Amino acid sequence: MRFGVTLRSIGTASEWTAKCRAAEQLGYDVITVPDHIGGTAPAPFPAIAAAAAVTERIKVGTLVLNVPFHNPALLARDVAATVQLSGGRFELGLGAGHMKAEFDDAGLPWQDLPTRLDYLTTTITDVRRRLEAVDVEMPPLLIAGHSKGVLRIAAEHAQIVGFAGLKPKPGAEPGIWRLATEAELAERVAFHADLNRSTESNMLIQDVVVTDDKRAAATEWAGLAESTVDAILEAPQLLIGTEHQIIDRVHELRDRFGFTYFTVFEPAMERFAPILEALRQPG
Repeated sequence: MRFGVTLRSIGTASEWTAKCRAAEQLGYDVITVPDHIGGTAPAPFPAIAAAAAVTERIKVGTLVLNVPFHNPALLARDVAATVQLSGGRFELGLGAGHMKAEFDDAGLPWQDLPTRLDYLTTTITDVRRRLEAVDVEMPPLLIAGHSKGVLRIAAEHAQIVGFAGLKPKPGAEPGIWRLATEAELAERVAFHADLNRSTESNMLIQDVVVTDDKRAAATEWAGLAESTVDAILEAPQLLIGTEHQIIDRVHELRDRFGFTYFTVFEPAMERFAPILEALRQPG
């Protein structure tokens, strides 16, 4: 199994260096950066290049780029430079875009899903062609999303498929999500597996709660997610329980869904580290 952490803010240069080195020292395999606008959201490529520069072993990547934000020619230039600066430790994560508010903030047109899927496909093809033209190897490609259209593209083009366990909230503006149920996530995992069983599967864990009282922690999440306690305890995108219970749950998610690459958010980086270490032990 592989384990990643996604970092969502830079702080100062020294703070960024310390976070990246801590991730490597804690045993994580990949540092990823998302692609959002507003607040403290970092620009992905400078942050990734800096992460690679201050670490030695750990891979770096995007989880994931909002492809409609990017011109394919300019994206190919950024990818080529990052492959070179990282010494080949870069993994390229792409998505079709999903938050209308960010498009509005950037002054970019919000387009329907089929149009965004077409743009994702043509961008992959164009970036690959441009990298070949300058003799730069295409980095491993992760494509993440929940729609069947994105999962079809992942099955055709990607080495890694990413699941976040989120579904559009009915009646809400695009980009407002709810937690997918265990059954809903299982259906999408099976849909992709029927198309391509050789793809590595990533699960973006929404939260890690280490506790002796699972139901109390799940009750808090149930209120936030407008769900039931039992549904929260079953949710594959949440890890709740003692360290031993979470270890067992990760093994269960691997065996049931085929997830072999797990990513946590920065706030969970240190508390998940002992679990990560235990999961690496033989047996």
